[in-house]
Amino acid sequence: MKLLHKNVDKDGGGSVSLMPEESEDMWHAYNLISEGDCVRASTIRKVQNESTTGSSTSSRIRTMLTIRVESIDFDTQACMLRLKGRNVEENQYVKMGAYHTLDLEVNRKFTLSKPEWDSVSLDRVDSACDPVQSADVAAVVMQEGLAHVCLITSTMTIVRAKIDVCIPRKRKGNVQQHEKGLAKYFETVMQAILRHVNFDVVKCILVASPGFVRDQFFEYMFQQAVKTDNKVLLENKSKFLLIHSSSGFKHSLREVLADPAVVAKMADTKAASEVKSLETFYTMLQTEPAKAFYGFRHVQAAAEAQAIETLLISDNLFRIQDVKLRKQYVTLVDNVKDFGGDVKIFSSMHVSGEQLAQLTGIAAILRFPMPELEEDEDEGEESEDEAK
Repeated sequence: MKLLHKNVDKDGGGSVSLMPEESEDMWHAYNLISEGDCVRASTIRKVQNESTTGSSTSSRIRTMLTIRVESIDFDTQACMLRLKGRNVEENQYVKMGAYHTLDLEVNRKFTLSKPEWDSVSLDRVDSACDPVQSADVAAVVMQEGLAHVCLITSTMTIVRAKIDVCIPRKRKGNVQQHEKGLAKYFETVMQAILRHVNFDVVKCILVASPGFVRDQFFEYMFQQAVKTDNKVLLENKSKFLLIHSSSGFKHSLREVLADPAVVAKMADTKAASEVKSLETFYTMLQTEPAKAFYGFRHVQAAAEAQAIETLLISDNLFRIQDVKLRKQYVTLVDNVKDFGGDVKIFSSMHVSGEQLAQLTGIAAILRFPMPELEEDEDEGEESEDEAK
């Protein structure tokens, strides 16, 4: 989603102009627009023209229209939002107060005005429009004295930092200058990673270089992390992957990402924390079944009791066509986050996601036992047996 214009005042009222760029953005738009909001977008209107002789002709004219939304229909097949409401701004083709329908589609900009923008809506705009929020792979391509720190999203690669440091050459009998320059270069790259990589979002960091530069840098970085007790780096050490590249320029990333071995490795690394959570869930299911549940009804009951420590949910559930049900899953995720729980969204393309799909696609590890949920399950099974 591209943010074209934002004008929200201190009282919370105002408007935001957006351009959906992919089908997922239409889902964000659906969640942002509520009944009573005003939406301005271009539309085609059929206009009747009467000549002086009394004959009439009709023509289709594109015009900008602002309606106050009364109903919202989300067409998941065509990835289109259909908004119905009354015209609230003067227009030469549409009378004030006349009903009209606006179709919002990918690559068609619209302006959304709300009497009050709440924090949830503003957060959704920020997360939908900020590529950093969706970049779950970071990469550092480097060679001696040059490095590029990049974030990789599904649609683009963003260079967040370029480091260019002059390193003195090795001279006979005097290697100190070279080593000092190298240490300064490594320190600058390390600080750029800490500043630009959000370790909560990023699940895999590629470090690519020709020769042994990447190995030397990796060794330096974790020596410094141990010295300074840098918990962020130490806790995320397993996310780093060392790979060969032909140079430290950005274009080298293309060959790195095209390597099938790297793609497989990345998939495993990105899913590593999910795999670990799934293993913990299975262990809990065997040792303390009152702290591990799956299925929407039980997980929702646990969420209402603020008992969920880790929620495991498949990304397939967010792609279902039943919009009402999808909204329930989104609300569940938000509730778990609000009460300090951890949410793991599993990829249906990975083995761990396939395993979770066999458990209804949703499961939870609880903070404390809830045996009453087990009893509910037993009662449900008994009533089913009686019915048979």
